[in-house]
Amino acid sequence: MRFKDVFSIIGPSMVGPSSSHTAGALRIGRTARRLFGTQPEAAEIVLYGSFAETYMGHGTDLALAAGLLDFETDDMRIRDALRLAELSGMNVTFGKGKGPFAHPNTVRLTLSGGGRQDAIVGASIGGGNIEMTDVNGFDVKFTVRTPTLFVFHGDRPGIVAEVTGLLGREGVNIGYMDVDRKSRRGDALTVIETDEAVSAALQDTIRGMKDVTRVGLVDLTAGGGA
Repeated sequence: MRFKDVFSIIGPSMVGPSSSHTAGALRIGRTARRLFGTQPEAAEIVLYGSFAETYMGHGTDLALAAGLLDFETDDMRIRDALRLAELSGMNVTFGKGKGPFAHPNTVRLTLSGGGRQDAIVGASIGGGNIEMTDVNGFDVKFTVRTPTLFVFHGDRPGIVAEVTGLLGREGVNIGYMDVDRKSRRGDALTVIETDEAVSAALQDTIRGMKDVTRVGLVDLTAGGGA
């Protein structure tokens, strides 16, 4: 069970007319950038539902670009985010998607650069809050209200227990966890929302585990880094 906090009730300090269309959208963009690990060279953004119908008028395009630039929700540069993205060398494109979607404010971001690509789907669910629902085809749900650890790994017996055991020994409490796999003994992704920050040293330890292929951290609390 998730409990609402003050942020979810009154929303964030923000620039823009709508917490859903601007603050939430910015947090989705920022989450995608942090998961990617750096500013992408290109971002293909596909919007669904009300996002698709009103994204320019409500500043959703600016907010998503600002998130990809790693701006905070109250950064006055949000209004110039598309121009600043272009100046920074990031190519951002927008399109309208069709087909089923879980929430009317849904967006899919495909980020590329440095020879790799990530595809991330999320929704702005109100009050600046977000729910991410897909990472590179893995059906995982998370909110990034707290530091969120991503462990990409092979699906072998005991690996999730090994990761959670390492966190426990370091005094990191797990608030929420979701796991998905592409196939039995295939690729898997474990997402762990924690109460405490996960240190770079602990991330490196997990990264060195057998069958772990990639580790990432998204921490939007107090300007926390990737």
